[in-house]
Amino acid sequence: MKTEILTILKENDGFVSGQDLCSRLKVSRTAVWKVIRQLQEEGYQIEAVRNKGYRLLQTPDVMTAAEIGSRLHTRLIGKKLVYYDETDSTNIQGAKLAREGCPDGTVVVADSQTAGKGRRGRNWSSPHGSSIYISFVLRPDIPPACASSITLIAGMAAAEAIKAETGILAGIKWPNDVVINGKKVCGILTEMNAEVEAIHYIVSGIGINVNQQEFPEEIRETATSLKLEGKKEVNRSSLAAKLAESFERFYEIFLQTGDLSQLKDLYEGMLVNLGRQVKVLDPKGDYQGICRGINIEGELLVECPGGDLRQVRSGEVSVRGVYGYV
Repeated sequence: MKTEILTILKENDGFVSGQDLCSRLKVSRTAVWKVIRQLQEEGYQIEAVRNKGYRLLQTPDVMTAAEIGSRLHTRLIGKKLVYYDETDSTNIQGAKLAREGCPDGTVVVADSQTAGKGRRGRNWSSPHGSSIYISFVLRPDIPPACASSITLIAGMAAAEAIKAETGILAGIKWPNDVVINGKKVCGILTEMNAEVEAIHYIVSGIGINVNQQEFPEEIRETATSLKLEGKKEVNRSSLAAKLAESFERFYEIFLQTGDLSQLKDLYEGMLVNLGRQVKVLDPKGDYQGICRGINIEGELLVECPGGDLRQVRSGEVSVRGVYGYV
C-alpha cells in the first residue's frame, strides 16, 4: 500500500483527500494515516491539512521498494520488486528467488552488498547509501547460446538511463562496463542456469557508482561516479526506475528476434571501442586489432593486421585499450 499511496501523491500537485485514498485503495482512514506517518519518518515531507488531505512537498533520496515502485512505468520488469537494505549480493538473491519460482521480470535491489560480485570472481565495492545494486531475473524463451546478449542489453540500458537522469553521456566498453571519460562507472554481471537446450533463468546484475566520492585504492585510477562527473547528487531511486524502463524496452526488442539485429546500430553508437585499437586478452594468446563493432550475436569484431576479422565471445576473453583501460 505504501507504493500505491506514494504513486498517487506524486501524480497530484495538490492535496489528495484521505477519503479518496481510502476509496481507491479500499482501506480504512487509520490504515492510510499509518502509512503517511511511516513515510514521514522515512524523510518524506507530507503536508496534512484537515478537510483537504495530504500533499507531497519533498521526496528524500531513499532507496526503498515503495520509492522505486512509485516511479516505475513498466509492463514486466519490476512488477515483483524485492528490496534489501543490505544483502550478500543481488545476483545471489535473484538466483535464489528464481529457484523458488519468482516470475519473469522480478527485480532485486539493495542499498548495500556484503559480497558484491564482478566478472571473473572479482569483488564489487558496495557501500551503503551511495550507489545502485540491482538485478533482473529473466526467463526468456531463447537458446542458451543467445544469453550473452543480455549483458549488452544491460549496458545499453545503463548508458541510456544515465543520460536520461543526469545528462551525462556514457559509453560502453564491450562487453560489460559502462564508462565516462575513460573511467568505469558501471559494471554488469550476467549469470545463467540452463540445460543444453533450455534456459531455466538468467540473472543480470548491474552496479552503478552514483554518489560515491572515494574508491578503494586498487580501483581509484579506473573508477568514477556520476556525482564526480556531474558535480551534483543524483537521485538513486529515479535512476533505478529509468534503468528498469530502458532495460525493458531493449529486452522486448531483443526477444522479437532472439538476437541484436534491431539493436546493433544503436549499440555501436554507444561503443567506445569502435574504430579503436584494442588488445584481446585470450587464454590462447593475446593479440591486437581494430574494433569493427559487433555482430548480431553480440560478439566483438576485431580486425587483425593482415585483414583477418575475428569474432570475440564475451565469456572467453577480456578486451582492453592498447594504452590503458579503455
